[in-house]
Amino acid sequence: MKIAFLAPHIRIAGGVRAILTYADRLAGRGHEVSVIVPVRSDVKSWWRNRARRGPDWMPDFRARLRWVASWDGEHLPDGDAVVATAWQSAAAVAVAPLRCGRKLYLIQHYESLYHGEGGRVDETYRLPLRKIVISTWLAGIMRERFGQDAEVLVTPVDAALFHPAPPERDDGLLRVLMLHHEYDWKGVPEGLDAYSRVSARHAELRLVGFGVKAPRTPLPYDEFFENLPQERLAWLYSRCPIYLCPSWDEGLGMPPMEAMACGAALVTYDNGGCRDYALDGETALVAPRRDVDALARALARMVDDSDLRLRLARAGQELIRTRFDWERATARMEAILRDA
Repeated sequence: MKIAFLAPHIRIAGGVRAILTYADRLAGRGHEVSVIVPVRSDVKSWWRNRARRGPDWMPDFRARLRWVASWDGEHLPDGDAVVATAWQSAAAVAVAPLRCGRKLYLIQHYESLYHGEGGRVDETYRLPLRKIVISTWLAGIMRERFGQDAEVLVTPVDAALFHPAPPERDDGLLRVLMLHHEYDWKGVPEGLDAYSRVSARHAELRLVGFGVKAPRTPLPYDEFFENLPQERLAWLYSRCPIYLCPSWDEGLGMPPMEAMACGAALVTYDNGGCRDYALDGETALVAPRRDVDALARALARMVDDSDLRLRLARAGQELIRTRFDWERATARMEAILRDA
């Protein structure tokens, strides 16, 4: 098949990783795959040179990366399937010429909550595109709010990148890892609040932060890792026995899944997307959305009870390893694209 994914950008992010991984793996299955990204005319020449080697953070990328002035029909290739990957590209797919092939929409978050003007984003979910969502929570939103059926295709964790790293020397410290992000809905202040309540009773606790960018102002992280190379993330996840996720809403939530794959025990808000892998008392401890008191109690329980922490970490790692697999997901994506 000839397949085109329309991506707003290829900066490193969980959703972009999923798009590029599908594109790369489908290309590896023999399909002719393009990832089409708009670029401003004043930087087009510079990006055209970048395009020859693909995304820097995904070596050996097998799909074709194409930079275009816009997603107008004249810039889209003939093909068998064309896929919107964010609300910005949905309308372009809906009006794409028939020569572009079957029309689909990969939905990775309920973007009306935080990205773009809510009414405009909502309209994209009503477009006559076949919907693919990455969590059962998103499938429920499509069905209940927009009357749209959607295929659920949970994004797997890359087992080649995310697995337990060799243990380091035990220094007697218990590290809690949290993603730092400037978006309000990532809940960083609430995570810091929950941690501070628990750390007051535990001298051995250390808070480790990580993110693409360091905080703009000093925050009480004991350690912070900025823009770690992809191949170093498993080391970071593996040295932190607890992963704290205070996000209010997530389409799925890849960092918690990656941490679980590396052996961390998860404490999280019920943010919607996590329901496919964070089962309270079975694979994680889950607090009601935006209930900081409950989040702090769950974190305290995870810190206080080492047996519970080990049991949940093992069960979570097994679930991530066995339930979600890239080979199966790619085969399913291939079938959806063919049959749409």
